[in-house]
Amino acid sequence: QVQLVESGGTSVQAGGSLRLSCAASGDTDNMNCMGWFRQAPGKEREGVAAIGSDGRTTYAGPVKGRFTISKGNAKKTLTLQMNSLKPDDTAMYYCAADSGHWCSGGYWGDPTVYAYWGQGTQVTVSS
Repeated sequence: QVQLVESGGTSVQAGGSLRLSCAASGDTDNMNCMGWFRQAPGKEREGVAAIGSDGRTTYAGPVKGRFTISKGNAKKTLTLQMNSLKPDDTAMYYCAADSGHWCSGGYWGDPTVYAYWGQGTQVTVSS
């Protein structure tokens, strides 16, 4: 079992920056893919970024070059640095983890393959 708790969400003006954190506990040693997802009202949950156990990262097109995903030692902390924020980035942001090697393939952005989820943290970007 793995527990994930996100923090750092708040309201910010367009062009600003935020840093989201995800604290992981439990059996994190077996988590080979960790990622950030977001869900806006009326929309499906979508992958934002993911990082594998080898440290390789993957980003969704709309955030590439603006967001950076990183993880701390022992897979206990996952961070999402968000720069140049836009109103379209407004959403609930979720941390996710799974033992599968999804990060190295095309399934990294599919929420159904992740077994563990946090409760989410709200990010609101105003114009």
